[in-house]
Formats: sequence, structure tokens, C-alpha cells
Amino acid sequence: MVWPFKPRFRKQIARIEITGAIASNTRKRVLEALETVEEKKFPALLLRIDSPGGTVGDSQEIYSALKRLREKVKIVASFGNISASGGVYIGMGAEHIMANPGTITGSIGVILRGNNLERLLEKVGVSFKVIKSGPYKDILAFDRELTEPEQNILQELIDTSYQQFVQTVAEGRNLAVETVKSFADGRIFTGQQALELGIVDRLGTEEDARRWAAELVGLDPEKTPVFTLEERKPLLSRLLPGNRQAASGISWLEFEVSTSGLPLWLYRP
Repeated sequence: MVWPFKPRFRKQIARIEITGAIASNTRKRVLEALETVEEKKFPALLLRIDSPGGTVGDSQEIYSALKRLREKVKIVASFGNISASGGVYIGMGAEHIMANPGTITGSIGVILRGNNLERLLEKVGVSFKVIKSGPYKDILAFDRELTEPEQNILQELIDTSYQQFVQTVAEGRNLAVETVKSFADGRIFTGQQALELGIVDRLGTEEDARRWAAELVGLDPEKTPVFTLEERKPLLSRLLPGNRQAASGISWLEFEVSTSGLPLWLYRP
């Protein structure tokens, strides 16, 4: 994204919205927007998060970029309807967090799912011949059960990712690791409960978060405007609404394919 430099940016609050499942397209868009926030010298950033979670690596990269940016910019995260799992992880990159009392948040944990269709395939007479370079190359194959060594490998992977998540929350919210583990068991909770647990700092709306961000950098909360950084869409997509819908469908399909077999920080109702 390229925005013309104007000193007025220093008198505005930047706003970035993260909605839906977090995947590579989300990471790319958000990282570009964060670069713009730094380049244009916005004094504060309002980060609106309304996401059930997503892939581990993409969430970690956004978090790391936020953590670097907050050395120069005040960041206030606003949790919307739902900010769970990867949404929580990203929120840890903000210095201050606000949620609605009824926000659904939490689900701190990692999940890796595979499907076993072995009995179904037997019924229809389908089998596979697999040539592989090592015993674990087809781990999570859908035509057979996991072996015990495979289960151990995957459990260790999940446990490592989980420890990273817990450590990040502990550091981000200045909590003891054991305290975080006491509620980081995959459960979800409301914004009100999150406040009591120390996951968020205050309860309030996005407008309340905007006013808070303005106050933190000495701007008038009554007059300070918000500059929303959005992904620049191709001209054709902007002219044809139907094209936007098609593009959205493709993005969701890509997410489903790209995350197959990957550990997710994802809230599942």
C-alpha cells in the first residue's frame, strides 16, 4: 500500500481491522499495513480484531510485527464479537486491550486434526499404494490409523506450540506461566471473564478503544479522526461487486487447502 505523506497523519489514529480466519493472505495484508503505520508516523494504532483464530505461523508473524511497532507507536487492541485463539495471540502484540463484556475470547490452545476414512474406503473397495522416503512421510494420511510413534511426534509438536502460546500470553499480560496454564485449556470465556483473568485491561466498545488510544498520545479524543488502512483492491474488483464475492470465495478455499494438516490456533464452537 502506498499513501502520500502528509503531516496530518501525526494527528490521526491508524486503524487496522483483522476479521475472519487468520491465514497467509491476512498476514500479508496486515504486515503491509503495519509498515505504513510506521512510515507515515501515526502516533497510535487501533487494532480491531474479530477472528476465531487461524494458522500458527501467520499469527506469530503478525504478533512479532506488532511487538516491534509498539516501540514507536501506541497500540490499543479492540476485541469484537469474537477474538479467540490466534486472535488472542495477535492481541498480545498490543500494549493495551479492550473487549466488550460479551466478547467471546480465550480458546488458548492448539489443535491438529486429521480424518480417518479407512473403513469407508474398504466398503467402497478403494485402497492406496504408498511409496515414501521415510516412515513418517505420510503422517496423518486419511486412509489409515495413526501409529503410536506418529501420535507421539504430533503430540510433541502440539505441546511445543502450546508452550509458545502460553509463554506469549504470560509475557504480554505480565502473568505467571502457571497462572496462564490454569485457564489456557482450550476453554472460551467472555470479555468480562477475560478482564477478571487479566487477559484484557478494560471493557468497552471500539469507540471507547479509539478514545483511549487518542488519550495515550495526547490527542483530543473528541476530535481525533481515525484513518483505516485497507487492502487496495484491483480496479475490476472495485467496479464489479460480484467479482469481490468471487474473490472472497477463492480466499476461503485457499485457506481450507493451505491449512490442511497444519496445527491451528482456532476456536471451534
